[in-house]
Amino acid sequence: MHPRRKRGLLPYNPAMSDLRLILDWSLYRLALLLAVPLIPLRLLWRGRRERGYLEHWGERLALGPAPAAGALWVHAVSVGEMRAAQPLIEALRDAHPGAPLLLTCMTPTGRATAESLYGEFARVVYLPYDYAGAMRRFMRRARPRIGILMETELWPNLVHAAAHAGVPLALANARLSARSARGYARLPALTRASLGRIALIAAQGEADAARLRGLGAPSVEVTGNLKFDIAPPPALLERGATWKTGWGPRRILLAASTREGEEAPLLRAFATAASNEVLLVLVPRHPQRFDEVAGLIEAAGLAYQRRSTLDGAALDPQTRVLLGDSLGELFAYYAACDVAFIGGSLAPLGGQNLIEAASVGRPVLVGPYTFNFEEAARLAVEAGAALRVNDAGDLVAKASALLDDPAARARMGEAGLAFAARHRGAAQRVATLIAPLVSDSGRPRRGRQGRAHRPRP
Repeated sequence: MHPRRKRGLLPYNPAMSDLRLILDWSLYRLALLLAVPLIPLRLLWRGRRERGYLEHWGERLALGPAPAAGALWVHAVSVGEMRAAQPLIEALRDAHPGAPLLLTCMTPTGRATAESLYGEFARVVYLPYDYAGAMRRFMRRARPRIGILMETELWPNLVHAAAHAGVPLALANARLSARSARGYARLPALTRASLGRIALIAAQGEADAARLRGLGAPSVEVTGNLKFDIAPPPALLERGATWKTGWGPRRILLAASTREGEEAPLLRAFATAASNEVLLVLVPRHPQRFDEVAGLIEAAGLAYQRRSTLDGAALDPQTRVLLGDSLGELFAYYAACDVAFIGGSLAPLGGQNLIEAASVGRPVLVGPYTFNFEEAARLAVEAGAALRVNDAGDLVAKASALLDDPAARARMGEAGLAFAARHRGAAQRVATLIAPLVSDSGRPRRGRQGRAHRPRP
């Protein structure tokens, strides 16, 4: 018997090069080993601007109080993935009302989002770093009923530890850009072996499924994007309508979820080309950058106020830019605006979620770089719900044209509502696929060729 198979390190596949598998695994272990001294330094560095990185270090090593055993475990790396999980979590709770819920994440903002959305009924902790000992300890102490990994969280030691503990894993709302696929392809044998131990892969679109299959995933279902199933909260829509009244009669251009390198050119273009009758509402993606972006607005010579300081007061008519320095209110910003630009797409960062703006019935603008939301962006443009812009100047020009054309805005808004409604239903499709894994967990599971998959000693 192959020594690696005997030890249960990775599943043995005669069609795979044993040498390549050993090499890939060795390179991955070496990378983890070299990263050990950098981890505390990285947490301290990130903690200078976001204090959440200085807390709960023990959880990153699977230490601290043990979660309730038998939980439905959902891992979502940060804010976007945690919010996308919401309709799936609701479907799972409806199907399994007595099961405890365990949520893991990697970032403080993801943790804060999880606690705000699910804190009343779920345990929220950080997922340990992908070291073999930490992952084994996590599985042994948590003993989850099933693990659901949101989008593309493929960690070899996590997958291996779950297999040894008899915990079935599902990859839900899976997406894989061409860039990410090239990254995984650098360790092809290890990636193939890890994907082979995922019991269920539910991909957002056909392109994602094709890339996953190309990396060796044995079976992939296309179920759609869970983010279409997120309903705009009525309270936030009402809040946005109240804001719009208080901000005065000017038309509102929202720049939502902007990233580093995008605000400065946008502010320059806005200062040069936008009408004084347009208010720019600028909402950075990461809260630790609020002060930095305030400095960029000042450097552009634009009068501004912060959303957090208004406290219900009317906006000063001389204010050209409103800095959206608040958390958990993005739907309210969409409800308050006339046109929404979705950030992360002017620079090669992959874009952010445009579905929420469309679901509120707002015309959407996106830049040229939307590879993280490739399918949704393509469908939105084809539906007439979104327009692409080439750069900051083109953004301000196209936004200004829309702001001057109420009929065009109405057509795009209606197209956005229809686009969002047409693609709903992914949560129920994924929950249906997951149901057999939940009911079968704790018992030997049969593979596709009829072999029982049991934890190995």
